[in-house]
Amino acid sequence: MNERFGYCRVGAAVPVVRPGAVNANIASMAALAKKASEAGADVLVFPELCVTGYTCADLFFQPALLDASEKGLEVFLKKIWQFDTVFILGMPVRLDGLLFNCAVVCRQGNILGVVPKTHLPNTREFYEKRWFSSAVCTQAKTIRLCAEEVPFGTDLIFQSVGVSDCCVGVEICEDLWSPIPPCTRQALNGATVLCNLSASNELVGKHEYRRELVSQQSARCLAAYVYAGAGPGESSTDLVFGGHALIAENGRMLAENRRFEREANLVLADVDLAFLKFERRQNATYAQCAALAEPARRIVYDAADEVPTCNGLMRTIDRHPFVPADEAARNSRCEEIFAIQSSGLATRLLHAECRQAVVGLSGGLDSALALLVICEAFERAGLDRAGIHAITMPGFGTTERTLGNTIRLCGGLGVPLERIDITAACRQHLSDIGHSGETHDVAYENTQARERTQILMNKANMLGALVVGTGDLSELALGWCTYNGDQMSMYGVNSGVPKTLVRYLVQWVAEHRSNELTSAALTDILATPVSPELLPADKEGRIAQKTEEVIGPYELHDFFLYHFVRCGAPYEKIRFLAETAFKQSYTAAAIDRWLKLFFKRFFSQQFKRSCMPDGPKVGSINLSPRGDWRMPSDASPEVWL
Repeated sequence: MNERFGYCRVGAAVPVVRPGAVNANIASMAALAKKASEAGADVLVFPELCVTGYTCADLFFQPALLDASEKGLEVFLKKIWQFDTVFILGMPVRLDGLLFNCAVVCRQGNILGVVPKTHLPNTREFYEKRWFSSAVCTQAKTIRLCAEEVPFGTDLIFQSVGVSDCCVGVEICEDLWSPIPPCTRQALNGATVLCNLSASNELVGKHEYRRELVSQQSARCLAAYVYAGAGPGESSTDLVFGGHALIAENGRMLAENRRFEREANLVLADVDLAFLKFERRQNATYAQCAALAEPARRIVYDAADEVPTCNGLMRTIDRHPFVPADEAARNSRCEEIFAIQSSGLATRLLHAECRQAVVGLSGGLDSALALLVICEAFERAGLDRAGIHAITMPGFGTTERTLGNTIRLCGGLGVPLERIDITAACRQHLSDIGHSGETHDVAYENTQARERTQILMNKANMLGALVVGTGDLSELALGWCTYNGDQMSMYGVNSGVPKTLVRYLVQWVAEHRSNELTSAALTDILATPVSPELLPADKEGRIAQKTEEVIGPYELHDFFLYHFVRCGAPYEKIRFLAETAFKQSYTAAAIDRWLKLFFKRFFSQQFKRSCMPDGPKVGSINLSPRGDWRMPSDASPEVWL
């Protein structure tokens, strides 16, 4: 457990199990328990009926097997008395003349509670009702097991004293496949780690459905879900078991083993309980359902006196959380976002009965993407591309490279390009306000941005057109836009797209939706340094003003934005995650420097977001005051810094 940042290490174990071989089964389980505990696991889940084997069939009627099972549990408890890990194992349990398929929850050699299975499959290849009774068949609240009187029931959740966010709920196999899984009630009562002991046999394609089921249940319950399936050592008389082990968190699969392994194996992952609690606090639907849920019994156990420090983090930290690492998934994501952007603009154009659009092109990534979206929107709306008015407005810092790429891009897309040089107008304006034009200060830079916006707005008025904004989500987060300059438009198609994703969107269009001329222009735009080009070029005519040298790398700022807004992470946790993800690229000092700047700019620049134009939300984060983000413009970053 990493209490400082809210992580809990959970595991799913698949021991070597043979039907009826209780002693050997217990030995395999104990070895995995030791291995998991030494790795710092807080919770470890074993498969359904793993003490005896799931496929014992009518042997479950035999008292000898049931007696051996309870003795096997006693042996296991003696072997784990020194471990702080919570172990959850499956075994048959007798109560009031009935037999139940149960999960036994234990820690430090003590039984914390016993959870019976509710839904017993009794169709096709399953005959569980032949041997077991459902949890609904008893009103008992306790059970005597291994000479202890312990809590019994499906309403049990197990909570650590020292780590309140670690709250464990348990269900068994078919329970998950039911319309209303018992773990749903447990989650609504505060369980953050849901555990499933399973013996789901393998069929063609079933593992994919199982993976999706586990993932979706973790998302529906805003929880972590740990699934441990019976392995290939079970009887193969009619069925084959693969030993599937899965760990999911809020819809994301964190870890999965390789099925059909003959040797005992386990998977471990660190689940982010702090993130899950953050999700639940802001989810009104979850709160409403929780208010209606039947109450549960909390079984509280003492946390370890000294929580062991585990080196490293057992989960993948995406360097680029907005961008899928898998190429196929990334291409699919780009296609979807491009469709959302263009559909939103098409709807706005049709609603306004507008057949004209104006966009300013700089030769950079954002304006290139905006033009591509406009072209697609015109196709979707059935409008003629002759209504697209692209304007490039060279100023004090415009280079031949960016101007040339703008010309080639419009040529490839078949969009007419108008060139309006703003140099003279900006010099006149600077003179009018008493500025020498020699000092390259904020006024010098913003004069150009506002002059360009003035041209675009007035041109749109002349044409009865709509001005399409080009600024992206990352620029809005940092306030890297001129108030009432490029901050303003009539519809901002890129406002929900972070800079790291803008790059891949442009690349995707270049590779999949472009002719040779357009692709060549987009490829060079991708290779051009990000710059507003508001300061004069260097002596060789190259871009002198490089954005990322001033405000820091966008890949870092997008990382910070995601973990702050989407995950609710505080400063130190974001820094820890960034140092973990980017340890090969940036020093800890550099990460700390840019993180401080991120928070200062994010808070100080809120006033620009408070009056931002309409634009489509495309992902999990949007900074529109009408969408996801509402924040006072004069809020202080003191708590975060």
